[in-house]
This record gives sequence, C-alpha cells and structure tokens, in this order.
Amino acid sequence: MLVAITREPSASLGRCELSFVAPQPIDVALAFAQHRSYVAALVAAGCEVVSLPAEPELPDAVFVEDTAVVVDELAILTRPGALSRRAEVDSIGVALAPFRRIARLIAPATLDGGDVLWIGRTLYVGRTARTNEAACEQLRGLLGPFGYSVESVPVTGCLHLKSAVTAIADGVLLANRALVDVGRLGGARIIDVDPDEPHAANVLRIGARLIYPSCYPRTRARLADFDVIEVDASEVIKAEGAMTCCSLVFTGQRGGL
Repeated sequence: MLVAITREPSASLGRCELSFVAPQPIDVALAFAQHRSYVAALVAAGCEVVSLPAEPELPDAVFVEDTAVVVDELAILTRPGALSRRAEVDSIGVALAPFRRIARLIAPATLDGGDVLWIGRTLYVGRTARTNEAACEQLRGLLGPFGYSVESVPVTGCLHLKSAVTAIADGVLLANRALVDVGRLGGARIIDVDPDEPHAANVLRIGARLIYPSCYPRTRARLADFDVIEVDASEVIKAEGAMTCCSLVFTGQRGGL
C-alpha cells in the first residue's frame, strides 16, 4: 500500500513565500478545485490519501513535502529554511506517527523536503537558500545506520533541487541542466526539459505512473513513452509549488522499524 499525505490549500495561499517567482494574484477557489484533481490523480495512481485540513494562518502549508523526509525505516521532520514555515511541521509529525518512527532535525540545520531527491540508497540533498550543510550532516547521522548515503548537490537559480530535477523511472531523470549539475546524480539517463519550459522538471513519480502539470506541453511531449496523469496546477505554480510539493508519498507499513 502507498500512502499520500496531503493538506488542503489555505485561503491565505496568496501570502505564500516567494523566492524565484514574481507575485501574481492567486485564485483560491481554483486552487481548491485543482487540489481536488491532484488528490484524484494520487488515488488513480494507487495511493490511499490522508488529507489534512487547511492551516488558515500558514499560507505554504499545502506544500507538505517540505516538512518531512520519509524513508522505509524512518520519518525525519525537517526544520524549514523559511521561519514562517516551521509551525507546519508538528501536525505532519502527528500524521506520520502511525506509520514511522519519528526523528527530527535540530538547529542549526535547515532543510526543505523539496531539496531531497531519493535515488536507490542515496539521498541527494540540494544546497539552496532553504537547506544547509548542517542538515546534510544530521541526515547522514540519522540515515547512515540504515545503509543510506547523503550527497550534497549545489543548486542555482531555483527554489529547490526538485525544481531542477526529478526521477521519472529507475535510472531516468527529468532535468533542467542549467540549474543543477546532473553529473553529480549517479549517472542516470537524462531527459531534458524543453528550453522554452525551464520550470518543467518537477514530476511526481508513483510506481510506473507520473503526475505532471498540463501547462508544459513541450516537455510533456518528451514523456510520450511514460504513463502520465496530467493535472492543472496553475495556482500552486504561482505559489512556487509543483507536483512533488503537495504530497508525502511512502509505503504504508505501520510502525516502521
């Protein structure tokens, strides 16, 4: 069983943190409708969805990926790089507790889950304005006993590592090479985003299926050999979000190790 934890968007979504995206008006009603379609895509891909209520005073709380790193043996609650987002974490810990033993990053570490790309037994961690080397060191200490390695990867020009690259199959990545050195990611085959769609690298992979935004048709054409579920994500994209940001997907064993 696969579990996907999601959180409904807040009416305050328009007050979200932005770093590389110019502010635009966000249609909150449309964001709610698009989020429902996203949840339906998760169900279609085989997930059991745990939907958490909106956090009215936390505009970015819909982006649950940033609050935790979940591997088979452990869930690690993060310490988000934006101070305004740290209050999102505790309720995610409550939601994860039935499924995993819980650990937590502590100061001076800062880490957004969107900076963590898990490939095999390696976690590639983007070094960004939101994630620092202290977080990488703490992840090594927590995950090393389970046989994981943690590799730090510089990222430029975007919010998170997974803004620049995501895994779409075993040994295959979708990437914008202008934002990250893909040579540091284990020798995978690279499918490049279309040059006219520089923000198109974020895909949510669930088994053999991909959830992908409909607003990048040129890059979507490069995924013709894959089983793609398209969703309209215009409003979360305005909030500097993407497909992986809006869920925490993991195997649903209860209790962990």
